[in-house]
Amino acid sequence: MEKLPPLNAMRAFEVAARAGSFTLAATELGVSSAAVSQQIRNLEDWFGKQLFMRNGNRIALTDAGHAIYPQTAHALGEIAAVGRRMLEGGLRRRLVVSVPFSLAELWLAPKLAVLLDGFPQMAIDVRVEDDPVDVVRQNIDLRISYGDYHYPALKMVRLVHDEVLPVASPGFWQRHGNGSSGLADMHESHFIHTNWGPNYASHPSWADWFAAAGGGRAPDPSHGRRVGLSSLAIGAARLGLGVALGQKAMANADLEAGRLIALSSVSVRLGQPYCAFMLPAKAERADIAGLVELLASNPGRPRTEPASGAV
Repeated sequence: MEKLPPLNAMRAFEVAARAGSFTLAATELGVSSAAVSQQIRNLEDWFGKQLFMRNGNRIALTDAGHAIYPQTAHALGEIAAVGRRMLEGGLRRRLVVSVPFSLAELWLAPKLAVLLDGFPQMAIDVRVEDDPVDVVRQNIDLRISYGDYHYPALKMVRLVHDEVLPVASPGFWQRHGNGSSGLADMHESHFIHTNWGPNYASHPSWADWFAAAGGGRAPDPSHGRRVGLSSLAIGAARLGLGVALGQKAMANADLEAGRLIALSSVSVRLGQPYCAFMLPAKAERADIAGLVELLASNPGRPRTEPASGAV
């Protein structure tokens, strides 16, 4: 049998490369950062090549590191799969999709419905979770994330670079917005604001939208409705609780069904695209490639409610 590299060091390398940090790798592995660093040094000595560029607390894969990562991740994934098959009695393969909370119901679920309509016997496991996730250890076939930077060692496919535009229920707009003033003079309490949290800074606000529409208004979030997910903002608008900056990809079904109306053709692009990540060895699997193609398909352009005084 050919001589194998030290497996504990290979595991430390895979986790550090995926996490982009020795500290995060140490947390995942349940060891110290110094132990991870030592394992990486042992592996570099074994290969005779530098695998990471180190700059203080920041690390990045070298060309040699990039060259061995895909096979390393695949091999460790296969070893984990052997363990699962032995423990679980050989369950049939299912498609495991990991998605952020905001995308699960309004964007991913309708896409999966289309996929299952054509392949009703397909087994799918949808996991709703925030970044980062351990794609290899959790046996995830496809991870969907906001931004193209989370998993630099995985294969990445850009799915959609979404935009937001003002949406409301027809009933709400009839009660509050059909005058000549429209959004420009709407009461502050009628605006729905999405609070993305401390990890995100590239999502457009109402002030950004008014600037794009040629106005100078900046509605105060403390005086309106505030929600913690973009999907909740669309749901609140659908229920007639106010006007939301709805993401087109999520609001499309409600817009087409008439449960929501777009109050302007002016839209503002999100700061980052939504992307799919997968192990390179899985990218050619028919079920994964088919789902990626489906997720990258764009919905039709939403119909816009005539509202000359919207801005």
